[in-house]
This record gives sequence, structure tokens and C-alpha cells, in this order.
Amino acid sequence: MPSVEDMTTTTAPTGVGAEPIARRPMLRQLVTDSGYVFLGFPLALASFIVVIVGLAVGVGLGITIIGLPILAGALYAARAFADMERLRMPGVLRQARVRPYYRTVDPAATVWRRVLVPIADTQSWLDLAHAVVRLPIAIFSFVVTVTWWAGAIGGTLYWTYAWTIPEGPDDQDLADLLGLGNSIGARIGLYTALGVFFLITLPLVVRGCALLEASFGRVLLTGVAEMRNRITVLEEQKRAAVSAEANALRRLERDIHDGPQQRLVRLAMDLGRAQQQLDTDPEAVRRTLDEALTQTRDTLNELRSLSRGIAPPILVDRGLPSALAALAGRGVIPVDLSVDPTLGTPGGRLEPAVENTAYFVVAEALTNIAKHSRATECWVSVARDGDLLRIAIIDDGEGGAHVSKGHGLSGIADRLRAGGGTLDVVSPTGGPTEVRGELPC
Repeated sequence: MPSVEDMTTTTAPTGVGAEPIARRPMLRQLVTDSGYVFLGFPLALASFIVVIVGLAVGVGLGITIIGLPILAGALYAARAFADMERLRMPGVLRQARVRPYYRTVDPAATVWRRVLVPIADTQSWLDLAHAVVRLPIAIFSFVVTVTWWAGAIGGTLYWTYAWTIPEGPDDQDLADLLGLGNSIGARIGLYTALGVFFLITLPLVVRGCALLEASFGRVLLTGVAEMRNRITVLEEQKRAAVSAEANALRRLERDIHDGPQQRLVRLAMDLGRAQQQLDTDPEAVRRTLDEALTQTRDTLNELRSLSRGIAPPILVDRGLPSALAALAGRGVIPVDLSVDPTLGTPGGRLEPAVENTAYFVVAEALTNIAKHSRATECWVSVARDGDLLRIAIIDDGEGGAHVSKGHGLSGIADRLRAGGGTLDVVSPTGGPTEVRGELPC
């Protein structure tokens, strides 16, 4: 199967579509979470002091002109601390970094206009709220994390320094209070057991503290941005679906007008001519009726072909592998087809919308190859990879294909985008052309 590595065109939904960060080993995640909590406390303290002082002074002097620049400065300081937090959160949340949209300042704006921009920005106030409310959460997470680390290290290593701890005649420690005696063996056994408990639960407790702090930050610092981006993605998918359906209807209307409609017009004319010749030339009537019968068969064949492009019955009855096999068998260019057979089994079939989209992608791509590529052979591969359906169509044609309005690949891109998928096109001049689509399933 050919492979190409240049001249790539990619279409994908914008916004929050980043892949989650891969799961880390436990030890590495423990170090990441601990570092996040330990560094989070001084950052929370610094941001709280800076923002509270700036907010208090700015609001206090708000009745005067001086208070507005100070308040804007406090908001910018909160934004800086928020950006540092956004850089740290992905390691804990295992998600890609998301930075919200802030209102920008026109380069030609006046000084006071520049001052008022952050004050009128909703996200800036969310950053400030995070800097204020974050400190109690950071203190709690820091104290719990330090306690568990101290218990794990101090308890498991107690046997190494137990002999250095002075013991007075009237001293009582935890082992004695619990009735285990005051011997060094009792103390080592008790504190070692507590250390093992802290050590075993350390990853879980530290993970919980880090998630508590990071989740709170995500709600205020990226929650609005994620929601806005998600709305943008949904709007793009809606526009793509409308565009795809409109293109499909226009293509169907054109095909009906150029094919069956013209044949039906000719059929009506042939029948009218036969009616006129009925009394004068019976032999001509027979020839005319033969032609009309041929036109009827051709019209039915074209209508069947058009119906296959909309929703072929074999796709509904037998699934995607059989439908694609029938599609490849009718192709003008030889097709090397490879389809995951499980997609046709009762337990492995995809949702009807996904099957229809996949069928449309392959059908439209094969049509484009037959019309424009001058290819002698093509390869089609359809397989399920986890939660994605991967589609690849490659031909050995002359290349130069691209995604733009008015072209078949534009309709494929709209169909995939409407279903939350993506389209990659690699088609250098001279070929070959590689079209790859991914569709959530």
C-alpha cells in the first residue's frame, strides 16, 4: 500500500479536542502530585497576598481615578498566577492545557480603555476569585500531604533512630498509652506499623489532595473556556451537518435531473410518438416501444444506483463490510478492500449514523477517484481502533486533491466533522493520494 508524507491537509474540529495525557506509573504520579501540592501552597499564599492587597487598595480608592489602575493591576496579577496554575494542572488532571479567551485591547485604544478592559472581562474576575478562595484548599492539601509523607518516612525508618530518642523515667509515649509497654521493641513495632500504613495509603491520599486542588482550579480557570470551546465545536458540527446535507441534496437533484429525469422525458416522447404511429406504421410502433422499454430499464437502474448512494438496503440488512464489498465490486477501478469483519457481526455493528457516514466517505472517495484521479488501482481499509473508526482510501493517481468548497473531499470533510470526526488528505502533485478519516464510534 503506498504511503505519502508531504502536502498534508487536515480538517478537524477546533476547541477542546486534545488527547488526554497518558496514565503515569504510580511512583511518577506520586512525585508529580506531591510536587504540585508542595509548590501550590507558597504560590497560593503569594497570590492571595498580592491579589487581596491590590483588590483592597483598588476598591478602597475606587472613588478616585487612582483605584482603577490598581484594580486592573490586581486582575493582571491574578491572571499571571492563574496561568502558572494552568501550566501545572495538566500533570495532575491528565488533560491537555486549556487557556481561556481574554478580552484583547485595541492597539489604538486610549490608556483608560486599556485599564477598563480587564475589569470588564469575566474570566479575569474568575482568576481573582481563584486566587482568593484557593488558599484554604491549598493549606488543607499541604498539611495533609506533609503529614502523610512525615508519617510514612518517620514511621518506616523509626528503627534507625529509635535509640537516639531520650527516655525519662516519667515519660509515656503512644505504645505505653495503648498498653503495649514501654520497651523499645514495642515502640518500634507500633511506629513501624503506622509508617507502613501511611506508606501504603500515601499515593491515594496525595492523589486525592492534588485532585481536590486541581479540580477546584479547573472549575474557575478553565471551566468557562472548556464550555465555550465545546459550544464552538458543537456549532461547527451543526454547520458541517447542514452543509453536508445541503451538498447531498444538491448532488441528488443534479443526478436526478441529468439522469432519470432526462430518460423519463425521452420515454414520454417515445410513447407519444408510438401513439401517433399506432394506426399508420405498426412496425415503427414496435421499434419505438422497444426503445421505450430500454429507457425504462435504464431509468430503473439509475434510480437504484441513486438509492444506493443514499441508504443502500444491504448496509441496513448486512452491515458495513457487505455494503463496502458490494460498493467495491461495482467500482470502475480495481479496489483492494480490507474491512474489519467484526463490524458486520450483531455484537460489533456500529450505530446507524456511523455506518452511514463511513459508507458515504468510502463511496464519495471512490467516485472522486474514478472521475478525477486517473488511477489504475486503489486500496480501502476500514477498521475499528478502540473508540475510533479509522478509514483509509489510497490511490495511485496523479494527485493534487485538496479540501475546498465545491469539491467532493469538502463533502467528506463536512460529513466527518458533523459526526465529530477528522479528515486528513495527503496528495502531492504526481500522486499518490491518501485520504484518512477518523470517526468516533
